[in-house]
Amino acid sequence: MPEPKTLLDKLWDAHVVANEPGCPDVLYVDLHLLHEVTSPQAFAELAGRGLAVRRPERCLATMDHATPTTPGLPSGDRAAMTQLETLAANCRRHGIVLHAVGESGNGVAHVIAPECGHTRPGMTIACGDSHTSTHGAFGALAFGIGTSEVAQVLATQCLLQYRPQPMEVAVTGRLAPGVTAKDLALAVIARIGAAGGTGCAIEYRGAAVAALSMEGRMSLCNMSIEAGARAGMVAPDSTTLEYLRRRLTPAQYEQVEAQATCWQSDTGARFAKSAHLDAATLAPMVTWGTSPAQAAAVTGRVPEPANAADERALCYMKLAPGAAIAGTKVNAVFVGSCTNGRIEDLRAAAGLLRGRRVAPGVRVLVVPGSQRVKREAEAEGLAQVFAQAGAQWREPGCSMCIAMNGDSAAPGELVVSTSNRNFEGRQGPGVRTVLASPLTAAASAIAGCIADPRELERSQP
Repeated sequence: MPEPKTLLDKLWDAHVVANEPGCPDVLYVDLHLLHEVTSPQAFAELAGRGLAVRRPERCLATMDHATPTTPGLPSGDRAAMTQLETLAANCRRHGIVLHAVGESGNGVAHVIAPECGHTRPGMTIACGDSHTSTHGAFGALAFGIGTSEVAQVLATQCLLQYRPQPMEVAVTGRLAPGVTAKDLALAVIARIGAAGGTGCAIEYRGAAVAALSMEGRMSLCNMSIEAGARAGMVAPDSTTLEYLRRRLTPAQYEQVEAQATCWQSDTGARFAKSAHLDAATLAPMVTWGTSPAQAAAVTGRVPEPANAADERALCYMKLAPGAAIAGTKVNAVFVGSCTNGRIEDLRAAAGLLRGRRVAPGVRVLVVPGSQRVKREAEAEGLAQVFAQAGAQWREPGCSMCIAMNGDSAAPGELVVSTSNRNFEGRQGPGVRTVLASPLTAAASAIAGCIADPRELERSQP
C-alpha cells in the first residue's frame, strides 16, 4: 500500500520538475502574482540578461501597495508614480495582464485573484508578498518570494525551493457568535508562537475550520506567515466549490470539481508537528504587543512580561501589566487589507456601525480590498452606513496596513487595525497598532476605546 500523504506532499509532488539529493527542488509555479513594489528589480534583471517572460499567461499583475485610497494617482509622490508607471510598462512589454488603478478589476493581489476565479485547488501560487499564503484557503500551495525569486519565476515559471514540513492545526468545536476567523488566527499564533510554524506549511483542519466561509479561511491562511509558516492551507470542500462555481465558466468548474477530492490529506498521513484548539473556548482577540503572537482575549488583562521582548513591546505600546485591555483609548481604526478587506468583513463592520456613530475624535478608514468589493459594498448600502456613522469610505489599496500615501497615524497614536502586522512603526513612526477583527474594530470605533463587540451586538439598535 502506498504511504498516506498530506495535502502538502500531494501538492508538492505534483509540481516537482526536477530534484537532486541535497539540493532544492525545481518547483513549477501555476500562477505568478505581481505588483509594483517587488517586480521592478526582477524585470530589470530579465532585461539585463536579455530574457523574456517564460509564461506571461501564467502571470497576473495589479497595482495595490503604492496606490492612493483617495481618487486619482499619487502625483505628489514621485517614487510611487515611478513604481506604477514601471509596472505598466513592463506588463505591456511582456504581454502580462495588468489591473491598473481605477480599473474594474483592480485591487489587492490577494483579494482579486480569488474573487476572479484565478485561485483554484491544486495550484502552486507565488508572489513577491509574504501574505500570498492567503490563497492556500482553496487547497493551493501559495507562498511569498523575494525579488530575485520573482525574476526566477518570470524567466522560467519555476522556483528552487526546499520542501517544508507538514504541520497540522486542528480546531474542534464551533466559534461562538462575535468570534471570527481573525480571532481564530490570532489565537493560533498566540498558542504556537511567532516561530511555531517555522519550516512548515500549516494545514488547518477540524470542524471549526470546515464551518468557516471562504473569506474566513482566507483570513486564517493569510496570517499563517505571522506564525513563521511558509504557507497555510485548507483542503477544498463543498464551500470551496460553491465559491468557485459562481466565478468560473462551466467547463472550468467541471474540471475543478472533478479534481477537488484529490487535494485532501490521506487518512493516517503523518504531520511533523500538530497543534489543537477548541474553538468554543475562544473570545474576540486583540494584540497587546508588537508581534501578532502577543495577543489575548479582549476581555483579558495585559500580561506580565515573560522576557525582554515583552518588556520592550509593553514599553512601546505604553501598556501596564495587569491593566484591562478593554477600555484602552483609541485614536484611529482601520478596516481593510488583504486580511480583512473582503465583502464579508465590510458587512460585519457595517452591521455593528449601522444606526450608530463613531466616537468623537476617532478617525476611521474603511478601505475595500478591490473595486469589485467596493461596488458590492456600495450596492448593498454599506458605504452609506460607514459614511453616516462618520467613517471615511476609500478606494481599494493596501493603505494603512503599510502606512502608504498618507494613510497613517501620528506618533504615539493607537490604531485598532484589521490588518496582519503590528510591528513597531508599521502604521507610521511611533504608531501603536492593535490587531483585531472587523467586528472588534467597529466596536472600538464606536466606543472610542478597545471594546468587546459582543456587548454592542447584544444592544443592537
